[in-house]
Amino acid sequence: MLNRRHFLATATAAGLAAPAIVRAQGVLRDFPFQLGVASGDPASDGFVIWTRLAPEPMERHGGMPLTNIPVEWEVAADGAFRDVVARGTTLARPELAHSVHVEVAGLKPDRPYYYRFIAAGERSLRGRARTLPAPGARADAVKFGVAGCQHFESGFFGAYRHLAREDLAFVYHYGDFIYEYSQDYLFDGGLPTRPVRKHAFRALYDLDDFRLAYSQQLGDIDLQAARSVHPFLSSFDDHEIRNDWVSDIDNWKLGLDGNDPDAAPPEVFMLKKQAAMQAWYEHMPVRRSLLPRGGMVALNRELRFGDLMAMQLLDTRQYRDDQPCGDGFKPACPDVFAKKAAVLGKAQEEWLARNLARGGATWNALAQQVTMMALDRRRRPEEKEKIVNLDSWAGYEAPRERMLARMAGLDNCVVLTGDEHQNFCGDLVLKDKVVGAEFVATSISSGGDGSDLRPGTDQFLARNPELKFANDQRGYIVCDVNREAWQTHFMVVDKVTSPVNALSKRATGVVERGVAGIRMA
Repeated sequence: MLNRRHFLATATAAGLAAPAIVRAQGVLRDFPFQLGVASGDPASDGFVIWTRLAPEPMERHGGMPLTNIPVEWEVAADGAFRDVVARGTTLARPELAHSVHVEVAGLKPDRPYYYRFIAAGERSLRGRARTLPAPGARADAVKFGVAGCQHFESGFFGAYRHLAREDLAFVYHYGDFIYEYSQDYLFDGGLPTRPVRKHAFRALYDLDDFRLAYSQQLGDIDLQAARSVHPFLSSFDDHEIRNDWVSDIDNWKLGLDGNDPDAAPPEVFMLKKQAAMQAWYEHMPVRRSLLPRGGMVALNRELRFGDLMAMQLLDTRQYRDDQPCGDGFKPACPDVFAKKAAVLGKAQEEWLARNLARGGATWNALAQQVTMMALDRRRRPEEKEKIVNLDSWAGYEAPRERMLARMAGLDNCVVLTGDEHQNFCGDLVLKDKVVGAEFVATSISSGGDGSDLRPGTDQFLARNPELKFANDQRGYIVCDVNREAWQTHFMVVDKVTSPVNALSKRATGVVERGVAGIRMA
């Protein structure tokens, strides 16, 4: 425990007036680091370290005074902090919910570091981060995780505790960190059950609502454990704002005609998006370049792991055209084949093309949100016409073909996806030629316990010969990559309806360097 004199001296040095300090300390009625710590967006010389001061996370403003609070930070080469290599003081501002994003630089490449924060006489949990290899340096192997889709009411986050125990360089979180709605019932085998725990809200509309959702989510100690020991590459999908939103379109389509009379018009939806994106930024370990501007976040970015892997983090929501044919799972209408349709938007497509053309990596990874395989979703023999997921790349055939054509000339592309609440892996095929591989990671909790196979999986696999594996359990994937092969391990838990669960490896998909297609090991 650090004393009050130390806190006052630090605060005064940071430029905070003494009366404000006294008032601030007087109202911090509890431990201010209740939401944990995290690191993210690693580089070869550093990373971001994050925390948020919230002694009473479920209260307005997190129980914090509406004033700037100084926060000290330290980065050490050892877990005991005997060798501190960087330190400083920053301000936690009420405008950003007293969150702190420190961009640490000047560190050595390809090694672990430890970090912590000090505020109001209290010390945070110790976190662990890791730098990347130097640009272009030889790297023989990397192992990293992929996770997302974590509905608070659908299950506990025990999978994150298992993920925390993995030896990983980083974790790519594909999105759906929160969900924007509450459920009165879950369903198991068609029968109603109660949610395993309840949201503190019915729906999310303004900044206070979204902050409340993140506060409740980050109170989960298993989620905190994973974020404290692995750097996260943070993305978002739809449920951070509204199911199936794209661009400036509120896309909760409930009507049979694909229209929702309660959907907000674009100018109103963008106000909600601004609030949602600010709350997302406040709770993610991301760089200041991702601070929302006018509701927009510069989400797409590149990570290079030496000369082994170039990973492009894509944004498949903000620049996408509205879903065709009224959205949903249904037969394709002519709009699916519109030549001018966009998923990434022109500027992001050009950015991606430049990055892929640079070369210099054994593997090219595309980390994104929605399935790229154009799968036939029929699971019953009486279904005669092909059904596609119109919120996936299958609803946008022209940009999908452009993407696959770019992969065709590279011979080393692996796509990493989420969204489905299922495990899939399969070949990406363009005009009968395999041009890449796709691994779809299941959910942490969304969908409940699940089962090994959904009903009709035999029909589903038979109609999609490019698909090599399907599974309906919860968990995450681990990618174990070297210069000769890319292995993806599908790690599943037996249940999410209780806080403690058992982990197992359900399957492994392998892509050998220079060999088209996935084989199951």
